[in-house]
Amino acid sequence: MFDSLLASLKPSDVLVVTKMDRLARSTEELLRVVADLDRRSVGLIILSMGGQQIDSRTATGKFMLTVLGAVAEMERSMIVERQRAGIAKAQAEGKYKGRAPTARNQLDRIRELKEGGMSVVGIAAELGINRATVHRLMRVS
Repeated sequence: MFDSLLASLKPSDVLVVTKMDRLARSTEELLRVVADLDRRSVGLIILSMGGQQIDSRTATGKFMLTVLGAVAEMERSMIVERQRAGIAKAQAEGKYKGRAPTARNQLDRIRELKEGGMSVVGIAAELGINRATVHRLMRVS
């Protein structure tokens, strides 16, 4: 949907987004989108930047996009690092074991229902799991 929006923009159009993170997930992706818009003479305005707007049609706006995109990417990376460190610490202390495998715990019931003649779709509905999961577990067993 987003790609079709970008494709539909014509020269002198202006794309307005509320937040930079809604436009791109990394600095590289942000700069790629901005370069594509610029090449096609399409402007970009980002609204929620501490009460200020950033306009890619100006030199200052392009600079701010690059800097703020890099800062946002660094912040996201730091969050992921802290999350991984916290999980590792919790695992070392025996407090974090991850999510229990719910579908695998039902393997015996899947076999039982299949041997009873129930279809894969019926088994999935009965157990509240995806039919692809039922197929995968039946192959494993």
